[in-house]
Amino acid sequence: MIDFHVHVYPPEIIKNAEEISKSEPYFNALTHNKVHKWATVDDLLSAMKDNSVERSVIFGFAFQDLGLCRLCNDYVIEAVRNYPERLSGLCVVPPLARGSEAEILRCSEKGLIGVGELFPEGQGFDITDKQETQNLAGVLKECKLILLLHTAEPVGHDYIGKGNIGPRESAIFCSNHPELNVIFAHLGGGLWLYELMPEMKEILKNAYYDLAALTWLYKPEILNAIKGAGLIEKFLFGSDFPILTPQRYEKIFTASGLNAEELEAVTSRNALKLF
Repeated sequence: MIDFHVHVYPPEIIKNAEEISKSEPYFNALTHNKVHKWATVDDLLSAMKDNSVERSVIFGFAFQDLGLCRLCNDYVIEAVRNYPERLSGLCVVPPLARGSEAEILRCSEKGLIGVGELFPEGQGFDITDKQETQNLAGVLKECKLILLLHTAEPVGHDYIGKGNIGPRESAIFCSNHPELNVIFAHLGGGLWLYELMPEMKEILKNAYYDLAALTWLYKPEILNAIKGAGLIEKFLFGSDFPILTPQRYEKIFTASGLNAEELEAVTSRNALKLF
């Protein structure tokens, strides 16, 4: 099993969370609620052993402040260097901040494979505005990096951190930057459904979707709907650890009706293609 959506926090961030929250409103909101949990790399490695996860793709919190992002990135770089057989890493940056492109280049040179999970609403950038995304897209293309973006469904119940990025905004981003490999978190907020439209199939040819928070959002039958749409090969298992563990997904996988080969695609094979 490969878990493509894992949050880890440097001990310094955990220790100083209350002070950081004063200047980072999105961090404050996401860390002061009943579902939030902290996890270090050591916590993750222990959980991976308990849940039979072979590899995790890890990243820090996407702050507005580049210095805090750099602190998270250094932590991820060190973890990947220490456990290259177990961990792969993404870096976080505020895309509109001066120095963000240089930070992505630095992290790429240190072995990280992409950028994310970015929070467009929390970090104050518009993914539908090509002027705001062109520098990010340029460095991603230059370094052949993947991008993980937070997305959410535009209907249904509200929750902390849901955000305002859904299928429409994500489709515009892909239309502006069709060359990028982009993973849209949380099933892309339903973006995958529009791949049944011929013109959107082309626009979304390099789009992928992770299953993070699936157990809170959908019934198991959604995996059969994805299968019916012919899109199993574009979905990646992601737990959203530490707020959810891989074990929480076992029941929904069993009830989904997917066969062993299809489950293998979602839980490992699709990720290996991206690696």
